[in-house]
Amino acid sequence: MNKIVLKGISILPMTRAEDLLIEGDLLIEGDRIAYVGPPRFWPEEVEVFEGNGKVVLPGFVNAHTHLAMVFLRGFADDMALDRWLKKKIWPMEAKLKPYHVYTFSMLGAAELIASGVTTFADMYFHMDRVAQAVEETGLRASLSQGMIAQGTPFPQEVLKRGTDFAVKFRGAAQGRITTMLAPHAPYTCPPDFLKRVREVALKEGLPVHIHVSETNKEVEDCLMEYGVTPPELLESLGLFDCSVLAAHCVVLRDRDFFILRKVKGVAHCPISNLKLASGVAPVPRLLDCGVNVALGTDGASSNNRLELLQEIKTASLLAKGVNFDPLALPAFQVLQMATLGGAKALSLEHEIGTLEVGKRADLVVFDFDAPHLQPCFDYYSHLVYSALPSDVHSVMVDGKWLYRDRRFETLDWERVKKETLKATKELVQG
Repeated sequence: MNKIVLKGISILPMTRAEDLLIEGDLLIEGDRIAYVGPPRFWPEEVEVFEGNGKVVLPGFVNAHTHLAMVFLRGFADDMALDRWLKKKIWPMEAKLKPYHVYTFSMLGAAELIASGVTTFADMYFHMDRVAQAVEETGLRASLSQGMIAQGTPFPQEVLKRGTDFAVKFRGAAQGRITTMLAPHAPYTCPPDFLKRVREVALKEGLPVHIHVSETNKEVEDCLMEYGVTPPELLESLGLFDCSVLAAHCVVLRDRDFFILRKVKGVAHCPISNLKLASGVAPVPRLLDCGVNVALGTDGASSNNRLELLQEIKTASLLAKGVNFDPLALPAFQVLQMATLGGAKALSLEHEIGTLEVGKRADLVVFDFDAPHLQPCFDYYSHLVYSALPSDVHSVMVDGKWLYRDRRFETLDWERVKKETLKATKELVQG
C-alpha cells in the first residue's frame, strides 16, 4: 500500500472555516486519508510531498457539464439559447461519432485535471466513450446518457439506452464511476416519459440529472402548456421521489424554492447562464430555504471553460451585486459549494468533499508562490477572489497523482492535442 504524506502544508478541510490548519500534515494510505493534523515524525517508507508554501483542499466537483462539448468552444457565441441549440449546436452534434466523443472527452478531462477538478457530473451521448476517458485519466465522475424523448416515435428505446448505460457502468473504473438517468429537460421529455423515468430510477436505485427552469421561455412555455412551473410539474409527476440533481434553476417562482428542498442539489452554472443571457439563479434565497447548491460550468460551448475557479468567483460576485449585499456568498461558503456541496449533489458526501480521515484521497494542491497571492491574510479569500488555474500545482484522486508539479501523470498531452485537431478538422470539413 502506498503511503504519502503532504508535509508542512496548509490544510483546508472544508468542514468548517475554523478547521483550517497552517503547516500541518496529511497522510494518505492507499486511496484513503489516514491522518490530518499537526506535524509528526514519519518513518522512511512514507513518501514525502513537501508542502512549503502550498495549500491543499478537497478536489473541486463540477456538478454539471457536457464534457465532450469542448470541441464546440467558440463555435457558436453570442446567441440566444433556443436558436443556439437548434441552429448551431444540435446540427453539429449530429455529426459526432463515438471516437469523436472519446477524443474530446480526453481534452475535457485534461482541462478539468489541470484546474483542480477531481469529480464531474456529465450528461451527453456515446457515454461509454466518456467512461473510457474517465477510466484512463483517473478522474471520478457521475455519468448519464442524455435522453430526449420529444419527437421520437420510440421513447421507450431512448429510456432503455439510458438505463442500460447506467446499470452497466455503475461502479466502473474501480468504483470511480457512478451513474444517473438523464432526461434532458421537461421541454424535451413529455410527462409520460418522465413518469417512466421515475419508475425506472426508483426500481434501479438510480439518481436523476435534469435541466430545470433554465430560461424565461422554458418557464413561460411550461406555464402555458401545463399551468405550472417546471419544478411544480416535476413534483406532480413524482420525480422528486428520486434523488435529483437539478441543473440551473435560474427562473423560479415563490413555491419553487420549497419544492427544490427535495432535490439532492441544484447545480448553479453562473457563467453559462450569463453568456446565454438566461439570467442569474437566486442562490442566496435557495440556500436560505435549505437547498443544497453546487457549482457547475455547463458545456464549454456556452462557458467557454470547464474549470471551477471562475465559477466560484463569479457566483460570489453575482450574489453580492444582484442582492446589493457584500455579505452574500462569502468566500468559505462559495468554496464549500464547489467541494462539499458538489459531493452532496452527487450523493458522494460520505466519500469526498472534505479532507477527513477515512474519506477518499481526492485533493488539489495550490502553489501560493505567485505575485497575485501575496501577501496572504486569508486562504479562503485568496482561493475565491485571487487564484488562477495556473496556480494548481498537483491533483490527486483515490491516492493517485493525476497531475504533479504541473505535469500530467495519466495522459499524454501532446497526443491529446494532436487527436483533438484531427477530429475537429474532420467534423468541420465533413
